[in-house]
Amino acid sequence: MIVAAGQFIVTPDWERNAKTCVALMQEAAQRHASLLVLPEALLARADDDPDLSVKSAQTLEGGFLALLIAESRRNTMTTVLTIHVPSSAGRAVNTLVALRAGEVIAHYEKLHLYDAFSIQESRLVDAGHQLPPLIEVDGLRVGLMTCYDLRFPELALTLALQGAELLALPAAWVRGPLKEHHWSTLIAARALDTTCYMVASGECGSRNIGLSRVVDPLGVTLAGASDQQQIIYADVNREHLLQVRGKLPVLENRRFAPPQLL
Repeated sequence: MIVAAGQFIVTPDWERNAKTCVALMQEAAQRHASLLVLPEALLARADDDPDLSVKSAQTLEGGFLALLIAESRRNTMTTVLTIHVPSSAGRAVNTLVALRAGEVIAHYEKLHLYDAFSIQESRLVDAGHQLPPLIEVDGLRVGLMTCYDLRFPELALTLALQGAELLALPAAWVRGPLKEHHWSTLIAARALDTTCYMVASGECGSRNIGLSRVVDPLGVTLAGASDQQQIIYADVNREHLLQVRGKLPVLENRRFAPPQLL
């Protein structure tokens, strides 16, 4: 099946951002993509206000998702992204949603908050407490992760042990020394840890690096983006995945117990 990762610069205007998402969804559907992964925290962003994403939080029934859900009714493509959803006064939950055929078919509240490199996501964002669900897309089982989750192999491994064959990762990977190296290395590492395909979408712009990637179960990059707005595409194949797992049965060769959520 064809998978896609779309990236763009999130603006302070949620309606403009929603229209950009809709345009990317339309383009991916025209290319017959079965899965489109968009970046993290798409409601609003501004370089001079690091809290705008939380200030702009909307419910899953809000105007932003309503526009995307309406577009999703036009086809059977699955679209994955994250927005901030209000939790309490001045606080929110970074929530991944999967859309298909006019419905929210799954959602996941980000487990690992980005309290690193002088940023403290937990200052205004509440962490989730449950593992993400698996969804099925054209016969492939897809596990869901969000941005900083990428640095924690336990989550990717848990999803793979539950049956995931592809991991979808919306992200807003912040620029900084060695951060591009970390991004590409970690995506390949999680693919190799789990022998899963990885579809990772990164927001681009002055704050974040872009560089969306589709990586196969051997860590090989099948498609890669620059730091500009674009969609990348790749063909993923369950037969190839099964061949890799036959040659490299790391999930079967493990000598450790499965990870547990604290």
